[in-house]
Amino acid sequence: MQRHTLTPRPGWQQTVEEQGLIYPLTRYPDGELRPYWDESAYYSFTLPEVEALEETVEELHTMCLAAAEHLVTHGRLADLGVRDPRVAELITESWHRRAELPSLYGRFDLHYDGTGPAKMLEYNADTPTSLVEAASPQWFWMEERFPGADQWNSLHERLVDAWKRQAPLLPPGAPLHFAHSAGDELGEDLMTVAYLEETARQAGLETVAIPVEEIGWDGLTGRFVDQRLRFIRACFKLYPWEWLTTDAFGPHVLDTLDNGGGTGTTLWIEPVWKMLLSNKALLAILWELYPDHPNLLPAYLDGPRELAATTGYAAKPLLGREGEGVTLHPPGAPAAPREPEDRCCYQQLAPLPDFDGNRTVLGAWVVENEAAGLGIRESSGLITDEYARFLPHVIR
Repeated sequence: MQRHTLTPRPGWQQTVEEQGLIYPLTRYPDGELRPYWDESAYYSFTLPEVEALEETVEELHTMCLAAAEHLVTHGRLADLGVRDPRVAELITESWHRRAELPSLYGRFDLHYDGTGPAKMLEYNADTPTSLVEAASPQWFWMEERFPGADQWNSLHERLVDAWKRQAPLLPPGAPLHFAHSAGDELGEDLMTVAYLEETARQAGLETVAIPVEEIGWDGLTGRFVDQRLRFIRACFKLYPWEWLTTDAFGPHVLDTLDNGGGTGTTLWIEPVWKMLLSNKALLAILWELYPDHPNLLPAYLDGPRELAATTGYAAKPLLGREGEGVTLHPPGAPAAPREPEDRCCYQQLAPLPDFDGNRTVLGAWVVENEAAGLGIRESSGLITDEYARFLPHVIR
């Protein structure tokens, strides 16, 4: 794994916007706009490196599914902060019926510098973003800048194939709705959903786009409807389950959930069992089940334990996106006070690899159960936050 610098293409911003990346710039607190899509540098990997990472990702995915089975079988959903018995019941039912429920994709965040085993930082298998830039603009960038090169990137083909395979699980005769939040000012959620909708159309599915805020409730029939008052039988939503189950329509979502077996009225994708994989408590469960695994970092739910004095630790809220609420504690530092309800996972501190002053995290994609591609984000600080930059890569 190496980092290389090069001169960006003339007109790069317009180019990537035409390829679906309509958010190529990030506005910083000082008001300055700086590139989010950053092609002033790129990363290269050897083929053996990529093949080893693919094996690691698929092994981690298998381990995560085993951890989910453990949580359900041993009645440990409270460890995830799931306190509502109804929600716990529906997660359990969804897990047992998972073969009947469409489930598409997820993204591992990995610590890797090319010199040792990759370490799992977290797994977002419910609402992962940075998909558009990983699947499309970086592939076209490679074809233009390095004709004949290769890239760890089969995302588009695998997504289309996944929709084709899972089409029989969708309600017959009904379009598949695709929902994003209109509150997304950058357009990232909008374009992620629009891209996934396009892959579904290429798979032959009938689709309908709708903002989450415009999903209606028909009190007479007890069903969700779209702007044309059509029943929403199946919906892909880029909207976290912890929001969906607790907002104003939460009771309706739970009452009408199609959880496999033909029950309920609305089939949501991703399914509710994905809450088991998008919670930072999963990190501690994995360490409990697979202690000393070379691709895991020690992690606990009851406190940092020995990490406080030895390696230091990262305190991660059980739910959150883009580094929100994460705090880093070097060894021997006093613990920061937290409210009792602010539950965290305490993971061994593993400072992100430093490439010429840039802190790098690998985003490794899974489609269904197979490794499917790579996106790389850089940040100036130790936490990958909303100011991180996306850089392309090649296999040399």
